[in-house]
Amino acid sequence: MKANIKISAVQQACNLDKQSNLQVSIEHIHQAKAAGADLVVLPELHLGPYFCQTEDYQHFATAEPIPGPTTAVLSELAEQLGIVIVATLFEKRAPGLYHNTAVIFDRDGSIAGKYRKMHIPDDPGYYEKYYFTPGDLGFKPIATSLGKLGVLVCWDQWYPEAARLMALAGAEVLIYPTAIGWDAADTKEQQQRQLDAWVTIQRAHAVANGIPVIACNRIGFEASPLDDKTGISFWGNSFIAGPQGEILAQANAMDTKLLTVELDSARSEYVRQIWPYLRDRRIDEYGNLTRRFID
Repeated sequence: MKANIKISAVQQACNLDKQSNLQVSIEHIHQAKAAGADLVVLPELHLGPYFCQTEDYQHFATAEPIPGPTTAVLSELAEQLGIVIVATLFEKRAPGLYHNTAVIFDRDGSIAGKYRKMHIPDDPGYYEKYYFTPGDLGFKPIATSLGKLGVLVCWDQWYPEAARLMALAGAEVLIYPTAIGWDAADTKEQQQRQLDAWVTIQRAHAVANGIPVIACNRIGFEASPLDDKTGISFWGNSFIAGPQGEILAQANAMDTKLLTVELDSARSEYVRQIWPYLRDRRIDEYGNLTRRFID
C-alpha cells in the first residue's frame, strides 16, 4: 500500500429510486475527493432499497451485467477524479444466475476486480438466498494502484475465516460494504447488543490481522413491501478502525455522513511486529476448521 492514503466511507440512505440513489452516491464521491480521499466505499446495494425483505421475482429485473450501465458511470467518475471506488451491485451473470457483487474501480477508470458475496443469509427480512448465488471468486484481495484491498460484503463480516484468508492473501485493509439494521420488534436492549456485536466483531478482525477495517452501512427506515408498519431500520454507525481495532472515525445511527481518515501503512507493519499473530499460528493443528462440526 502507498505509505499514506486517505479513505472515505459514505453512509447514506438508499430508499429512493435507482437514479436518485446513484446521484447521492456520486455527490458524496465528489465530496470525498474534495476532502483528499484516494479511496471511497459505498454501502451495500446502494442503488435502491433493500429488496431482500421479501421474495419477489420482479426484483430480478433490477439486476444488471458487469460491466454494465452503472459500472460505466462509476468507471468514468473514477477516472475523472483519479479515485478508487468500491461499490456493490446486483449482478446478472446469466439467465437465472445472480450475485451480490462488489466492484472495485481503479483510478484510471478500469475495473480492478470484483468480489462476489460468499456468505448468503436467509433470515426473516433478509431472504438473500432467493436472489443471490454464493460467490465463486474466493477470498482474494483486489490489486489496485493503492494496494491490495480485502473487499467482503455484509454477512461476510461475521466470519473470522473470511477476514483471515483475505489477510493471508495479502490484503492491506478489510472493507465491508453493508446493509444491516434493527427489527422494530426487538427491545432497545436487544438492539444495542446487536449493534455492539457488529462493531466488536469487525474491530476484532482488525486486531487479529493487524490491518485497518472499513465498515460502511446505510441508514433510514425501509418499510416491508408487505406492511408499511414493519421493515428494517438500518443502523448506520459506519466506522473506520485502525490495525489495533482503535476507532478512527464513526458515524451515528441516523445521519448521512462522509467519514474520511488518513491511514499509515507503516503502522500496520509495526503492529504485526509487536503482535505477531501470523507468526505464532499453529497451522499444523487447524485442519478441523474445514469441517462443519467436530463430533
